[in-house]
Amino acid sequence: MGETIDTVPALDFTLSDGRTASFADYAGKWLVLFFYPKDNTPGCTQEGIDFRDLAPQFKRAGAAILGISRDSVKTHANYAAKHAFPFPLISDADEAVCKAFGVIKEKTMYGRKVLGIERSTFLIAPDGRIAQQWRGVRVPGHAAAVLDALKLEKTAK
Repeated sequence: MGETIDTVPALDFTLSDGRTASFADYAGKWLVLFFYPKDNTPGCTQEGIDFRDLAPQFKRAGAAILGISRDSVKTHANYAAKHAFPFPLISDADEAVCKAFGVIKEKTMYGRKVLGIERSTFLIAPDGRIAQQWRGVRVPGHAAAVLDALKLEKTAK
């Protein structure tokens, strides 16, 4: 776990609106994939709001955004509606996507060791290559840093 990933895996997943999709559906465009521990928690909500507020700029830069946690489709749908997220959330209850990206980590919560999602973000290039990755993310300023990295990656092409 925690290994570096170079290309996006060929996986299917369920979105907060109930649709099934895959990373292949995003081929040919930039994709921001942010992993967060849990819906309706302060840090995760702030991160989602930060990406929401910058979503028009990500769109202008040619990037789609997907958030992902282990929460259910129903929880995601309510969470996304409550905060007006303009991007879908992936329900990864079986942890297939989390494991493929190596974001499941041992954490200590209330004195107990548990396995959970390490807050991480991946910037995926149109060819499926992982252009940049951030692990152990701190929320303040993170969404803006990802947007800046996207702009730099695009000008480097």
